[in-house]
Amino acid sequence: MEVLPYDLRRAGSGPVRALPPIQHWAGGLAALDRDRARRPSRRPVVPPLAADRGPDAAAQATEPDRAPRVLGVDEFAFRKGCTYGTVLVDVEAGRVVDVLPDRTSETFAAWLTEHPGAEIICRDRASAYTKAVREAAPRALEVADRWHLLQNLSAAVEKTCHQHRDCLRKRAEEETATEVPEPPPMLLPPAELPRTQIIERTRHRYEDIHRLLEKHWTVSAIARRLNLDRKTVRRFRDTDLDELLASARERRPNGVLEPFKAYLNARFTEAQGQVSGTRLFLEIQARGYRGSRQVVRKHLAALRAGTAEPVRADIPSPRKITSWIMRPRNTLTESQDQRLLQVRLACPDITRACDLARAFADLVRHQRGYLLLEWILQAEQDAPKPMKGFAGFLRQDLDAVTAGLTLPWSSGVVEGHVNRVKTLKRAMYGRASFELLRTRILTQT
Repeated sequence: MEVLPYDLRRAGSGPVRALPPIQHWAGGLAALDRDRARRPSRRPVVPPLAADRGPDAAAQATEPDRAPRVLGVDEFAFRKGCTYGTVLVDVEAGRVVDVLPDRTSETFAAWLTEHPGAEIICRDRASAYTKAVREAAPRALEVADRWHLLQNLSAAVEKTCHQHRDCLRKRAEEETATEVPEPPPMLLPPAELPRTQIIERTRHRYEDIHRLLEKHWTVSAIARRLNLDRKTVRRFRDTDLDELLASARERRPNGVLEPFKAYLNARFTEAQGQVSGTRLFLEIQARGYRGSRQVVRKHLAALRAGTAEPVRADIPSPRKITSWIMRPRNTLTESQDQRLLQVRLACPDITRACDLARAFADLVRHQRGYLLLEWILQAEQDAPKPMKGFAGFLRQDLDAVTAGLTLPWSSGVVEGHVNRVKTLKRAMYGRASFELLRTRILTQT
């Protein structure tokens, strides 16, 4: 009689008669299953969802009869760019009180009507929520969020730096001209924009958007047709093609040849174009160039054809300038402070925007709301156009902004719950129904 291995017979006792192959393995697996059933399970116990925990959990997820005294409201995306909901938070208690299926003023106004009691409402600059508060809770004090105010100010400063980038370029070119002697004149073909992928894409996108605009298409319809964001469509609608092309050219990354282009251009002009690519390659290689010879030959071919880009001066980007302006002065390094000073000397409009931005940031950080109207008057007098637009926005929402710069309340707690909603959505792979998502948001686990 053949005896099975120990692993296949330890669940029973004594010798076991050999079986045919199929019955042999089936019997062995059954024995293993019986053995595992006797062992304690190590699998973690997953608690049931709030929707499955009975009437107690359902009671926790029900909406209150009255609104909290300090109510925070903000939107969150079910699907970004398509559908949005609204989360309502008790700012004092730090908990969510309800979730609405959309972000329309009608839905929020109906909720405020059914749940009176809100005395202070913290919000961002969303106009739909403002309209709902004025209709359903006119006695409530609206408080604009300070972080969103600084974000809007930063956008206005960055737009000012974009519009006045030519001032920085002109000053950089003047400094370069005083430092480097001008090479002898040489007749070259007229310069053209290089046919790069990003420049060609910018041209085609501009043509497509304006062709649809001529047919009276809306911004949303164009965005859906071309698979673009609506902000991108508005930027191509409101900006000249030359400015878009200049911006696209500046977005090109600095290549390995970029630090040596000034030397190559000077040598090329000095030799009247009668110089070999191999010779120039060896010269810049001795100066630290680590690229290939083909890149040098391609640049020389572009110089002869007149399609080479001019050597770009070391100009800080608008976003970098904005970061220097918006940060507290004592956090800037010595080199950053020096470069910001050079930018201020190059452009008076950026200087004015910098002074106004720092003054407004001081109002926000020190909660000096009583000086807001004076700041708005100064900005409306002689500020650059984007800063004037920001000041106009503040004037339209003067009471809420003044309250935001005076009272301690803000939408920070609400933004934290919006991030929690994103986590819950991802945990359910974005497939939860509104009722299930609302239950999980409202139930404190």
